Amino acid sequence: MSNAARTFVFAGLLCLVCSLLLTAAATGLKTYQERNVEVDRQKNILMAVGAVKEDGRPSAERIQTLYAETIRRVFVDSAGRIVSESEQGASDLPLYVYEKGGKISSYVVPIDSRGLWGPIHGYMALEADGSTIRGFTVYQHQETPGLGGEIEKDWFQENFVGKKIVDRSGDFVSVSVAKGDVEEVVPAEKRSHYVDGISGATMTGKFLSEGLADTLADYEPVSIQFRKNSPKLPQ
Repeated sequence: MSNAARTFVFAGLLCLVCSLLLTAAATGLKTYQERNVEVDRQKNILMAVGAVKEDGRPSAERIQTLYAETIRRVFVDSAGRIVSESEQGASDLPLYVYEKGGKISSYVVPIDSRGLWGPIHGYMALEADGSTIRGFTVYQHQETPGLGGEIEKDWFQENFVGKKIVDRSGDFVSVSVAKGDVEEVVPAEKRSHYVDGISGATMTGKFLSEGLADTLADYEPVSIQFRKNSPKLPQ
């Protein structure tokens, strides 16, 4: 066998061995990767309701235990009522209910919004009054670091706490990202529905505002039920 042939055979065997090793590693780690994704999702839901803090660095075991003890995942129909698993339809929406002391303390809706460079995924928690935002988290996005990427920072997400999704008349208005500081660019009577914008990331704020409005509008029947029946959710 010539030297050239030996080289090609060696290269081929090396590629085959590396491929087998990578496949084995990917297969072996899949379970751990799926677990980590699930734990991260649970952590963000708990962060949205204020049950855990990012800087507290809770262990995966602590997150899973706390989630199992306090969060109940249900599906709701177009009227905002819980539907049984056997009756779930394609249009029914997932809802995460946070319970403390046997009562509903708040509820969490998944946020899937368009961003400037890709989708933005997160969770928004609302108080059991159906009107007040309890917390907001972003766990996945493709926005530019230092600009639109600021949506994942504590300072931005904490701006949502206490904001209202209804006006003084009780009509739905959602919550939006202002084009600058709320105190400077938003009239006083509307400031409870806006959060400070991110300098240099106007489009990210615009798309996120639209995504929040669409999602909260979809869940408005649920919020109305909470406003009427707080802190109970109709079955």
